[in-house]
Amino acid sequence: MASQPVFSEEKNPRGIPKAPFIENIESYLGGADAEVEGPLKRFQDALAKYRYMDGTLTQRRSSLEEKIPDIRKTLDMVEFLRDRREGKSSSEDEDEDDDLDDDESGSQKALTTTFELNDTLYAEAELQDSDTVYLWLGANVMLSYKIPAAIALLQSKLTAAETSLTNTIEDLEFLREQITVMEVNTARVYNWDVKRRREKREKEGQRSVADLD
Repeated sequence: MASQPVFSEEKNPRGIPKAPFIENIESYLGGADAEVEGPLKRFQDALAKYRYMDGTLTQRRSSLEEKIPDIRKTLDMVEFLRDRREGKSSSEDEDEDDDLDDDESGSQKALTTTFELNDTLYAEAELQDSDTVYLWLGANVMLSYKIPAAIALLQSKLTAAETSLTNTIEDLEFLREQITVMEVNTARVYNWDVKRRREKREKEGQRSVADLD
């Protein structure tokens, strides 16, 4: 008899196959005398695939949970620079501007800030008014963008990362359900085989006793 499929045709939105729960072990295996080594091996292979996907998605989730706050922080900073250029910064900045001499009314003070050199080292810098920012794109690549383009890029990256994180969490929950189902299927097939072997030994023992009588 042809082996039954381990995975269901049903899949989640990202294409991860569902593990069907085996209600009737004997029917699934193909009869009371069916062998179980093949199906048990297929179950173990399926579990290994699910666990590999679980490990990969767990790493992706960790990476996204680190990346998203960095994108938000960068976006907040670029939006602050945009608002500052448009004269929409805090009231304290507006009050300071009111105190400037008339000949300085068209200019803004340089923005003093700190930037990270490494994990524990920061340096101070003055930012002159500019309509351009530089963004790290990864792989040691930095490009300059006009502020509106930078905001649009960061917003799209943030949306994509948040969507990816939501999908990853859903996939992890789905995977763990399928791992549980496969573990239950494996245990039920193994226990069915143990019970079958025990019943077979008991019947053989009864025949031996009957023959002696």
